[in-house]
Amino acid sequence: MITHRFLRPVFIGAALLAVLSCERSSPLGVESQAPNAGLLGWAPSVALLRCAPLPADSVTQTIGPDGGTLSVGTHRLTIPAGALAAPVTITAIAPSDTVNQVRFFPEGLTFASPARLTMSYANCGFLYGLAPKQIAYTTDDLSILALLPSIDDFWRQRVTGSLQHFSTYAIAW
Repeated sequence: MITHRFLRPVFIGAALLAVLSCERSSPLGVESQAPNAGLLGWAPSVALLRCAPLPADSVTQTIGPDGGTLSVGTHRLTIPAGALAAPVTITAIAPSDTVNQVRFFPEGLTFASPARLTMSYANCGFLYGLAPKQIAYTTDDLSILALLPSIDDFWRQRVTGSLQHFSTYAIAW
């Protein structure tokens, strides 16, 4: 009987590892490779995190040289002081989708110093909590172009990435 109590967590852990090591597919069924492959050209598979859709949201706000914070849905963009030379009207759109994503306009806007984008993945289920998340710079059709330097806050279920310009961003794992 003691053996069964011990083996059950071992089997559950092994099953969980098997699920996490399985091939990950993007919402469109297309695999993406991490942009920074290792020395031998091998890189782990990277895909966008699938989540329960949140309500769509959008916000437009003017942010100037003093910086500011813009919130759209459960996500937040923080622009530091000095990142913009003049006031800019910024629009952020978080569509209702199975991928947590944010599109920023005017597209291509660049910053003198990096802005921070914090995205929530609280609506993505517990299984994803075990794998580190990153903010991904994507195309409009959600193909991953690059992974941003990111910090995953597992306990608060959010990830923060450093971005230099406006485009479309989503959470990858």
